[in-house]
Amino acid sequence: MAGALRSRSRRNIVDTKSSEDDSVQSSLQDSEPEGDLESYSKEVLNALIKDGLPPTPNNFSLYFDRLLEDKSQSTHKQISSILELEESNEDENSVRLEQSLKQGFSSVKNILGVTANLYKNMSLMTKILDKRAQELKDSPDEKQSISIVSSLEEDILKLNTILKKQSSNMKTMYDDTAKIIKNVENETIFDNQYGVYNKRNLMTKVEQEIELISKFKHRSSLIMIELARDLKDSIKNEKAVMLMTKTMARLLLKTSRRSDTVAHYGNGVFAMLLKHTDIESAKKASERLSELVSNSNFFLGDREIQLKISIGITDVTEEHSVEEIIVSSLDGIEKAYQNPKLDFAVLLRTPSE
Repeated sequence: MAGALRSRSRRNIVDTKSSEDDSVQSSLQDSEPEGDLESYSKEVLNALIKDGLPPTPNNFSLYFDRLLEDKSQSTHKQISSILELEESNEDENSVRLEQSLKQGFSSVKNILGVTANLYKNMSLMTKILDKRAQELKDSPDEKQSISIVSSLEEDILKLNTILKKQSSNMKTMYDDTAKIIKNVENETIFDNQYGVYNKRNLMTKVEQEIELISKFKHRSSLIMIELARDLKDSIKNEKAVMLMTKTMARLLLKTSRRSDTVAHYGNGVFAMLLKHTDIESAKKASERLSELVSNSNFFLGDREIQLKISIGITDVTEEHSVEEIIVSSLDGIEKAYQNPKLDFAVLLRTPSE
């Protein structure tokens, strides 16, 4: 009896200890800082390693979303609010763009339909004219000839009415299609001429980076690049300058990281948004870029030309607007031209500027 009681007591002690451990474990879990992105990222990385998967960006992204589904609502909300700062609504923009393109295709299809009807009516009118001409030729009677001419006049009036209506419809469809195409152009983020992002996307990315910097206090830089003006002036060949500029654009893409944004700002001036990159690192990146470009020779006929670029560097800060940051980087290019020995120059703005 005593043994049984002693055994039961021991079991109760074990159960109590187990309950206490669970309570402590639960307390520890509750004490973990919810929404801590750094801790959560480590958890995602550990899960990848545990499952024997390489921690590539795609795998990390997949696990990041999958593990987040099992988190508490509070953690999910806090981490999601952080991620929203990096989102650019690309899916939403793609849907709008696709809808616009479908409308454009529909309008073009309608225009082709009206054009086909116009062609049919013109062909019909040609046949009518041939028929009436033959009737006039075969008719010796003046009275009958007048009747034929009168019938021809009626045919022409009818056709004229139809053509006016169809022409009006075609003009309306053409105007609608032109508006759709214009909207599509305004929504695009890609520069087809150089194979990089366009100015619109650049402005959006810099604005998003400013918001991220204001929250996480990291450092990022913006560099603006163009073919050296003395080089362009010495060529005096627009087609050759265009080819050299395209070569430069390809080199920018080649040297950029996955996180960088390479864009055509306009008039042969390009930009690179270097995320999580301070000024010193941006200088090193500019040096590598200048060296890469200078080692890429361009042949124009029998003439071998060494490519050369000018770069302006500035920091992205929360104290300045997108426009001020871009202007600062452009001013850096002008500063580089003041010293022929420089390929790039840094221009920083104080918060009061």
